[in-house]
Amino acid sequence: MIDCNRDPLSPEAIPSLSDDTPISGNAGISSDDRPGRIAAIHEPYQGAIALEIERRESMKHPTILVALHSFTPSLAGVLRPWDIGVLHDGRQDSFARALIEALRIDETLEVADNEPYRMDSTDYTVPLHAFERGLLYAELEIRQDLITFPSGQARWCRILANVLPAAYEAVSKGSK
Repeated sequence: MIDCNRDPLSPEAIPSLSDDTPISGNAGISSDDRPGRIAAIHEPYQGAIALEIERRESMKHPTILVALHSFTPSLAGVLRPWDIGVLHDGRQDSFARALIEALRIDETLEVADNEPYRMDSTDYTVPLHAFERGLLYAELEIRQDLITFPSGQARWCRILANVLPAAYEAVSKGSK
């Protein structure tokens, strides 16, 4: 329908083709349909994030923005071996780096630093909400075949439930 991690006005927000796979629901989308998708999906998503950050700031709660995404096991015929990638761009990225370290403690995981993507000008959510506010952040990419079934989803919930607090603790100790 629409990629909420893209600028809503970018052609990449509603692509008609992805890795040579046609997206029939996006093919031939009219200029009248685009604003409707933005209003129905993109704006409420971004608005909910903004409201939660504002709520937390008003209560003086420390806030770290974690954006969770998934990626295909291969792209353009090239295998992507990573289980998880942690994306960051060098700005206030101490949490992202601590998260990479926490994930790499589990030697069964193939953890990537800025793979399969790099945080760049196509990213929208983290720059919009974290950069201007000076929030710590991490953008996570989990390989889709690892979360296809409920058992894989539960596994990644357990992994993240352990590593996110560990990374927070690491950056909290570093700032004292």
